[in-house]
This record gives sequence, C-alpha cells and structure tokens, in this order.
Amino acid sequence: MTGTPRGRRHPRLRPTLRLRLTLLNGVLLVGAGAILVLLSWLLVRDALRPTDELLPGTTVLLADGRSMDAAAWQRQLVDSASGELLAKGLAALLAIGTVGVVGAYAVAGRALRPLHQVTATARRLGETTLDQRISYSGANDEVAELADTFDEMLDRIAAAFEAQKRFVANASHELRTPLAVMRTEIDVTLSDDEADTAEYRRMATVVRDASERANSLVDALLVLARSEAQTGRRLGRRTECDLAAGTLNALSAVRREVERIKLDVQTSLEPAPVVGDPGLLDRLAGNLIENAVRYNHLHGRLWVRTGSDGQRSWLVVGNTGFEVDQADVPGLFEPFRRGGRERTGARGSGLGLSIVRAVCDAHGGTVTAVAQSGGGLEVTVHLPAADAASTGENLAR
Repeated sequence: MTGTPRGRRHPRLRPTLRLRLTLLNGVLLVGAGAILVLLSWLLVRDALRPTDELLPGTTVLLADGRSMDAAAWQRQLVDSASGELLAKGLAALLAIGTVGVVGAYAVAGRALRPLHQVTATARRLGETTLDQRISYSGANDEVAELADTFDEMLDRIAAAFEAQKRFVANASHELRTPLAVMRTEIDVTLSDDEADTAEYRRMATVVRDASERANSLVDALLVLARSEAQTGRRLGRRTECDLAAGTLNALSAVRREVERIKLDVQTSLEPAPVVGDPGLLDRLAGNLIENAVRYNHLHGRLWVRTGSDGQRSWLVVGNTGFEVDQADVPGLFEPFRRGGRERTGARGSGLGLSIVRAVCDAHGGTVTAVAQSGGGLEVTVHLPAADAASTGENLAR
C-alpha cells in the first residue's frame, strides 16, 4: 500500500512546483503587459498636444459646426484617447494574462511529467519491482538528466539488493554446513548402542572442529560489518601504527603452516606508518598472509613487501598457487568467493579479501590484485601515510 510520506499531508490545493511555475509565469506576463500599457498611456498623453504652440484663446471649428476653445478641445481629446487606450489595454492584458497562465500551466505540466513518473516509480519500488525504470525519451534537458540519474540510482540499488541477497544466502549456507555436520555426528553416535569412549571422542573432535569453523565465520562477518560501517565516516579509533609490524606478526602466526608446506618466504619490510584502527589493520595484514599461505602449494613461494614514500604506505603480498584468470580477480573481493569461484565447504570463510577491501575503504585506501603467470596472486594495498593522513585530518577540521 502506497501513500503520502509520513509527516507530510497534502491539502487539496498545495503549492506544487507546477502551480508555482504557473503563478510566476503569470505574474511576469501580467507585469510586463501592465508596464507596456502604462508606457503606452503616458506616450499617448504626451503626444496628443497639438494646441500647445497655438496662442491662448484660439478656437477650433469641429466637424459638427460647433466652435470650441483649443485648450479645452485638447483636454477632451487627451482624456478620451487615454481612457479608451486604458480600457482596451486592460482588456487585452486580461485576455493575454488568462491565455498565458493557462498555457503556462499546460506547458509546466508537460515539462514536469517525468518528475511525476519519478515519484510514481519511487512509490511502486519494492523487492519485486526493482526492475522498473523511467526510461525518459524527451528532450535532453535537466529533467532528462534527473530521470537518467534516477534510473542509474535504481540500477545501483538493484545491484546492491541482489548482492545482499546472495550474501545472506551464502552466509546461511556456510553456517548451515557446520551445524549440519555437528547434528549428523551427534545423531549417528547416539543411535549407535555399541559406541564406546573412542567413538564419543571422535564425535567430540568433529563437533569441536565444526563449531570452530562456525565461530570463525561469525567473527569474520562481524569484522566485515564493522569495517563496512566505518566506510566514508571518521574511524572510531585512530592510532598511528606500522603496517610492517602488523605484517611481521601475521607471518609469525602462520609460521607452522609455512614450515609444513615448505614455502619459500621472501620479505622486505620497510617502515609503513599509517593512522587508523589497529585491530582492523592487523586483520587486513593477517587475511592477506593467511590467504597467501592457504591457497599456496607445496614448495611454493610467498613474498611480502612494505614501504612508504611519505604520502602513501603500501603492503604487497604475493604467492604462488593455482591459476587465476585476471577476469575473475574483481570477484575475489566479493563475499564468499574463493579463487574466483563461489564454493562452500572449502577451507576459510571466503570473506578474507572482502574484509581487506572494506578495511581499505574505511581508511581511505585502495586494494588491487594481479593474477600471476603460472598461478598465484599478488595483492597490493595503498593507504595514506601517517603524515599525510594527519595533514588531511587537520585540514578537514
């Protein structure tokens, strides 16, 4: 059910844009006409003075044979002509004003028709009507620009709505998988009358692993929500920190996995000072390092570089691994994408690079990725350096 927006009631006669344009056009038209009538009246009164150069007492002989003083005849002539001009001018002004107001109302209505289409489309919008558009085909004017802008906005809203639906569906599926594993293991074990302690221990191990996976997914979703909530706003926490230090901590956290698959790690960790939320920046470095290890292969390579030029600080993380098509790289930053494919049941939550992008956006930075020939990916993060960020914040104040 559609209706008037809350808090705004429309009386029968309200000062609509069409009415205001009509009244403005009418006032301008009548005002201009009134000025023209006034000027004509003044000109006629000044022009009709044929006896001003005659001697006093001069008389004129009228067509009906009457004789009249020239000055009195001039006054009578001026009064008659002025009155007739004023009466006919006002009548013409009334007619022109009426026609002009009616025409302006019709023209304004036709010109503002796309605005009514925008309003009607906005009122019809809903989950099942996001495909509707104005599709204005009139003159290429400001109204057409407004209609096109509204259609583009609807395209973005529809895309965001579809992305949200996919996100909810994927999140539900990811959470349902470990829950289903836990329930299946519990049901199977409890239905086995001959299950011993070892079997219960095995079931407990499976349930623990599945619960850890579900907990990790929930934590990742919370971090993603927290990062996206701060995009375009002032960060809740702003502390000067070093990307190199966070990267070194992330490398230490995956040292055992690196040794297990025998990765060749190459580092060049120059100071990279930035200002931001330390927790989010640590998660950014941790996600990049964890992804580079998780999607690597035995005896692969991992390279990490940090640095700064005074304006920007950067973090580069690259790895070998399975081949990734460059066309699939933008999709890697979408939630629940792993290696350019939407898969569930794989290692990781598929939110790592989504969180990286959200953290970069929240800190006013950028993130790009390049597929490596022979397999693997190199991800580069650029953030405002600490000095540049402090200068920009002071200017904003």
